[in-house]
Amino acid sequence: MDGTSLTPEQEKINALRQVLPEAFSEGKIDWEKLKATLGENINFANERYVLNWAGKSEAFKVMQMPTTKTLVPVKDESINFDETENIFIEGENLEVLKVLQKSYFGKVKMIYIDPPYNTGNDSFIYPDKFSETKADYEKRVGDKDEEGYMIKDGMFKKNSKENGQYHSNWLNMMMPRLYLAKNLLRQDGVIFVSIDDNEVHNLRLLMNEIFGEENWIGSAIWKNATDNNPTQMAVEHEYLHVFAKNKSLTESEWKSTISDIKNLLVDIGKELVEKNNDIESLKSAYTKWFRENKKFLSPLDRYKYIDFDGVYTGSQSVHNPGKEGYRYDVIHPETGKPCNQPLMGYRFPEETMNSLLKEGKILFGDDENKIIELKVYARDFQEKFSSLIELDGRLGSYDLKDLFLDSSRLFNNPKPVRFLMEFFPLLLKKDDIILDFFSGSGSSAHTLYELNKADRGKRKYICVQLPELTDEKSEAYKAGYATIADISKERIRRAGKKIGEEIQVEIKKSEAEITKLQGELPTDETKTEIENLKAKIEQLKNQDLGFKVLKLEDSNFKQWQQIEGKDPGALAEQMKLFIDPVAESATIEKMVYELLLKSGKGLNSTIEKTENFYKINDNELVLLLEKASQEIIDSVIDENPVKVIALDKLFTGNDQLKTNTVLQMKDAGVEFKTI
Repeated sequence: MDGTSLTPEQEKINALRQVLPEAFSEGKIDWEKLKATLGENINFANERYVLNWAGKSEAFKVMQMPTTKTLVPVKDESINFDETENIFIEGENLEVLKVLQKSYFGKVKMIYIDPPYNTGNDSFIYPDKFSETKADYEKRVGDKDEEGYMIKDGMFKKNSKENGQYHSNWLNMMMPRLYLAKNLLRQDGVIFVSIDDNEVHNLRLLMNEIFGEENWIGSAIWKNATDNNPTQMAVEHEYLHVFAKNKSLTESEWKSTISDIKNLLVDIGKELVEKNNDIESLKSAYTKWFRENKKFLSPLDRYKYIDFDGVYTGSQSVHNPGKEGYRYDVIHPETGKPCNQPLMGYRFPEETMNSLLKEGKILFGDDENKIIELKVYARDFQEKFSSLIELDGRLGSYDLKDLFLDSSRLFNNPKPVRFLMEFFPLLLKKDDIILDFFSGSGSSAHTLYELNKADRGKRKYICVQLPELTDEKSEAYKAGYATIADISKERIRRAGKKIGEEIQVEIKKSEAEITKLQGELPTDETKTEIENLKAKIEQLKNQDLGFKVLKLEDSNFKQWQQIEGKDPGALAEQMKLFIDPVAESATIEKMVYELLLKSGKGLNSTIEKTENFYKINDNELVLLLEKASQEIIDSVIDENPVKVIALDKLFTGNDQLKTNTVLQMKDAGVEFKTI
């Protein structure tokens, strides 16, 4: 604070920084980046502090190239298509992110992705042929075999470390996807990205540029005990970069969500203390509750102990890190011998230790050989997320083995549900949306099912996965899974079924508890407990364990193409688009979903089919796709829609009807468009 007033120029700069943090470098506007962000054709030539690489300017063009693709529903591969709000999209994720821009702009609370780590053996899509036309590019990334699967040679490029643009290719792949993903985040949204040593440095710089360095929340290290490095140094960790869209908003949300979990621990502790008179029954009751609910308590799941003062953790050793501490004996209450001291001594002076002992805040081991620990009660927990996660990476394979009993090697190194539970509960409240556009084996969807079951939430996911072919020699291929997307969908189906069965067991237990309580004296406490159990049963019954499958396809409407040369025949073919723009492969249902998306409506919009037209979200949008008459137009206007879209060919040979429709819609205050 320098005491000067805020100038109009500075106010505008501050506003610009909120909207486009990627246009700033070291606190100042980077004019070339601003122009590139806004779509201008820029070559980054000036020397300054900036992450630059071969193909960056062209990658911006790829990002800003609009798509004509759409998403089509595939109901026979879905579970409970009409009621579920979970979405699984099969398709190339850059195109999918473009398709989602209108419908989901600023609506996603959390993004988690586990992208290719660029180990030298990865095959992924990157725009490596910048000289080609848009049509050539679309053809290349759409190459398919006879059965409709994307072929490796056309869709995927192996990025060998011997490649002269090894890092550049990876950055060209990641940059446009991260930019588009950022658009989908809410203002209080946050993104988590897993990565390893190959690109951890470049990813951090890239995300600094896109999200703004000031919105970096932190980077966690996952010690996963998996040595995936062939060198002499055993690498047993990965990283998790965490960025906010607006850090100030995210921090308050983060704290409030962790506080919710902390308060739950405090409340359950109070409840159990009131119900249990002796310490053993209290410990038993809390241990049972903790085991059933620990999956969604991260990072508070260390609080596995309880006494009559509440829930506490014993994970913090009473030592003095970094420098020599205090030296004295602490006598073990059972053996009467001095406890082993920490290497650097105790962090507290002896008088403080004596006070802690009198207050019962010191936790002893079975004998004097274990270093004592300090009890920290949940009520005193400070809202932080540990930057070190210690969790066996092999748990991800066990998750799959639990679902696919015949095999655990369908997918290499799937992310464990337990790992994702370390941070999913931190910000995802009970009705939020999470996006994962590198879905892989489907760990994110599985985790969300587990989290919703644990606290009976209604969080929703959007998962995107390429239909990447599995290797013919792989266990997955031999088991009948032609693509990675097939593995992901089947994993989600099985996870939903398994959790549904667990929910039924829980419902029966709650019903039995109600029956037991109804046989007791009808006290106010008993009545309240019965009502709580009934509410719990209803919430469990309403758990959403389904998902809509949609696939990326070409538009249902023919696209105008620039005619090269003066070929009258080609021009005549293009002119036919004005007569009937509907593609030969189009269906009414496919057109409904395409027009819904391109009108900015979500994929979970309500779609009601009347006799003559489709209503989207009651009266937000009406689609006329099959026939038109004055009677039908009158019935549409009676619905008081906000917007109406009709196929122009429905008015062929009846110009008067079209003219009257335009005038009637205008008089009724309805936005009317024809295709």
